Amino acid sequence: MSQIALVTGGNRGIGLATALRLRESGMTVVVGTRSGDAPEGLDSVQMDVSDPRSIEAGFAEIEASFGTVGVLVANAGITRDGLLMRMTDEDIDIVLQTNLAGSIRLARRALRGMVKARAGSIIFVSSVVWAAGSGGQVNYAASKAGLVGAARSLAREVGSRGVTVNVIAPGFVETDMTAELDESRRAAILQGIPLGRYAQPAEVATAVEFLAAARYITGAVIPVDGGLGMGH
Repeated sequence: MSQIALVTGGNRGIGLATALRLRESGMTVVVGTRSGDAPEGLDSVQMDVSDPRSIEAGFAEIEASFGTVGVLVANAGITRDGLLMRMTDEDIDIVLQTNLAGSIRLARRALRGMVKARAGSIIFVSSVVWAAGSGGQVNYAASKAGLVGAARSLAREVGSRGVTVNVIAPGFVETDMTAELDESRRAAILQGIPLGRYAQPAEVATAVEFLAAARYITGAVIPVDGGLGMGH
């Protein structure tokens, strides 16, 4: 029987590439999206990670249709960028609620089955900005830094139950989000990346696949950033 993986935010970009990679590795993959739809013939459930009731309903549907989730990839996230002095309360709250609180709640729900099975892998998708910082992204960087503290604390809580908890920290990836940057901004970013290019979503997915299979790595932060975050 194949292992069951849930990938949130799996309808595009890093999430979609991860879902496809895990499916290729032999897992039964379910994608969680706010719309409940997913491309590439992937199984999907409706799941708004900012809503605890939606998380519960999504897990219940997965468990009824497929079984217990053994791999959780908490990838869903949003941005509301802007200078902090001009940032609204809503901009702060929705980013923290979705990116940080949502991931923590996903992990809490996934642990029910993982602890019982005494096996499981939880992977939070953070960002290079968790340590390096990024002007205009105080809310986003705070949410991504919080994932590291949450993962390392949880790794200590559940390690004795055979559950690993790790973090992927991508740099700039060729996605819909980075495609919106103007050429001057893209050029400035590239100057700081030793490999001299953006990552492809599949390259982040490779790191996720590795952590999902690695049974003696926990509490780790794996950068997939072309060297951008070195020293942080």
